[in-house]
Amino acid sequence: MDVVDLGALVITRRNGSEPIRADGESVGTLGEFWSWACSDLASNTMRGVLAEYLVATALGAATATRVEWDTVDIRTPEGWRVEVKSAAYLQSWAQSQLSEISFSIAPASGWDAKTGTTSADVLRRADVYVFCLLHHQDKQTLNPLDLGQWTFHVLPTRVLDERCPDQKTIRLSSLERLSPLKTGFGGLHKAVASCADGVHGS
Repeated sequence: MDVVDLGALVITRRNGSEPIRADGESVGTLGEFWSWACSDLASNTMRGVLAEYLVATALGAATATRVEWDTVDIRTPEGWRVEVKSAAYLQSWAQSQLSEISFSIAPASGWDAKTGTTSADVLRRADVYVFCLLHHQDKQTLNPLDLGQWTFHVLPTRVLDERCPDQKTIRLSSLERLSPLKTGFGGLHKAVASCADGVHGS
C-alpha cells in the first residue's frame, strides 16, 4: 500500500486571475469568487479577517498567507506573537441601535496548524493583543477600507493574564481601564513593539 502524505499543505499566494475550470473551460476566476464571497467587509467574519490583514500589514507580516486556526493570528519577523480581535458599532444587517463593543479574550487550548495537534493547556499564547475597533458610526459612509475609521488598542498579554486571568470577554470601557496604547494605523508597529519589549529578546 502506498504511503500517503497527509502533512500540512504548502499554500502559495494567488493573485485572483486564476481560472475556475469545468471540463477544461473557464467558468470564472478566483477574483470573481473573492468578489462574490468577501465583499461584505462589515460582516463579523470578514471584518475580523480584514483586521488581521491590517495588523499584519502594519507589522510587515503580510507577505505569506493567513493561517486558519493557528495558535496565534500573526507571527512577526521579530518573533512577536500577536492576537487580533475586532469589533464595530455598525453591522451589515438592519440595527435598532449601535452595537455594544466587546472583544473575546478567552484563554484557549492551542492547535498547531503545521502538525495538526492540539495542546491541552488552556492559556493565552500571544505576546501582544491588538483590539481593532471600527469606530465609524454613520452607516451611509461606513468604509472599512478607510483606515481613518479604525482605532487600535494594543496591550501586552501579561496585563490580561494579571488583571483578567479567566475572563472570556472584555467591554471597551473595561479595556480602556487597562491603559492600552491607543493608536491609528500609522502607529501600530511602534505600539506593538513597545508592548512586546523584552519578549523573545526584542
